[in-house]
Amino acid sequence: MEKEAKLVIIGAGEFAEIAYEYFTYDSPYEVVAFAVEKKYRNTDTLFGLPVIDFEELKAVYPPEEYEIFVAITYTKLNRVRKRLYLECKRLGYRCATYVSSCAFVWRNVQIGENSFIFEGNTLQYHVKIGNNVVLWSGNHIGHRTVIEDDCWLTSHDVISGFCHIGTGCFIGVNTTVGDNVTLAKDIVLGAGALTVKDLTEAGQVYVGSPAKLLGRSSYQQFGIDKED
Repeated sequence: MEKEAKLVIIGAGEFAEIAYEYFTYDSPYEVVAFAVEKKYRNTDTLFGLPVIDFEELKAVYPPEEYEIFVAITYTKLNRVRKRLYLECKRLGYRCATYVSSCAFVWRNVQIGENSFIFEGNTLQYHVKIGNNVVLWSGNHIGHRTVIEDDCWLTSHDVISGFCHIGTGCFIGVNTTVGDNVTLAKDIVLGAGALTVKDLTEAGQVYVGSPAKLLGRSSYQQFGIDKED
């Protein structure tokens, strides 16, 4: 595939390595470097490319010439990825989105910046995906469903039609959400959870089938303050 733009990946962990692979072999982007916050950087190169301090990013790779992808996982309930994404936007960068050539994405689907759509995902009629969202492999996103910013869906989740997934949610593997269901922000659904009812209290953890409250908040689960 012909390369049309140069890309710096933020991060140097497993997700960053995966992002490098997918952007390199299945996108019009040429990955040229990685950037990591200085206190976390422990290498100078990755895949033969430079790894620089994030604090030096704008000076070395100016936003007029390079795009960014923030390849950070759901650490701290997606807060770390969100923080770095917003900082890149503040610095003036355009953030790239990756959509696998092996995903099914209907023609009127909308996908925001800094999102990553793996292989095997099905995004149906008029689905809307926000900024900074990761859909790992094999999910079904039903017609007219909205997934707001900063969410992470693992694999083989079924989100039915006309659903609304609030910001910052984490959806475990093999989870099922029925038609017309709303999830409040920062909700965690454990692996295999099933809900056909709205879950309207933000920051809660639900497990089982049918999904029931675990008894501690998602903020406790991920070790963060509610206001972070």
